[in-house]
Amino acid sequence: MVSSFTSYAVEKKLSKYPEKFGTGVIEGVAGPETANNAGATGAFIPLLTLGIPTNATMALLLGLLLTYGVQIGPLLLTHHSDIFWGVVVSMYIGNVMLLLLNLPLIGLWVKILKVPYPILSPFILLFCVIGSYSLQNNIDDVLIMLLFGIFGYLTKKFDYDAAPMVLAFVLSPMMERALRQSLLVSHGSFLIFITQPISATLLFIAAILLIYPFIPWFRFRKKLENLEGDKG
Repeated sequence: MVSSFTSYAVEKKLSKYPEKFGTGVIEGVAGPETANNAGATGAFIPLLTLGIPTNATMALLLGLLLTYGVQIGPLLLTHHSDIFWGVVVSMYIGNVMLLLLNLPLIGLWVKILKVPYPILSPFILLFCVIGSYSLQNNIDDVLIMLLFGIFGYLTKKFDYDAAPMVLAFVLSPMMERALRQSLLVSHGSFLIFITQPISATLLFIAAILLIYPFIPWFRFRKKLENLEGDKG
């Protein structure tokens, strides 16, 4: 999900017609779907090589393998090569099966899109309520889901992009956990984030991405000041 929202945000930012996103333009569909597939398979790389789960699904898979006594890490290919290559082969088999299923059924998927929204929306809401309630069998989860649904409607109505908020909601627990682990390793020193080459590089890239949106605003302001100076 994170990869899909990230791809959608990048595609919308780089597009020549971002106002058309949300109406079914091919860039807004192909980009997130491609990123979703790449993220799903790419998540296996840190899991199988380092034993690090990058999402809840990989964490469940890691727990399952540990239950069967399989030690995940750099020696997995040596000690359990059958499991490693079984996972790799299963990805190819899964892609072939999806291709064989989707090609003849593409007409059916297109017809589903033609269902009027007033008919489709109650079913979507019903499945959302069932899904939120089934997590912990708690009605409070349903109320929270409804509140966030109203919040999402308001963001859509007032043209606010909800994708960054969803990304923050998903990534913040992982970031907080990684921050605590890093501070424990460094005995509370924040210098560990700038003394390590990888973290320093990522922080530098993040700083550039944070500053970049303000550059056009500064240029416009400078141009406006020059025009006012010429008029004066």
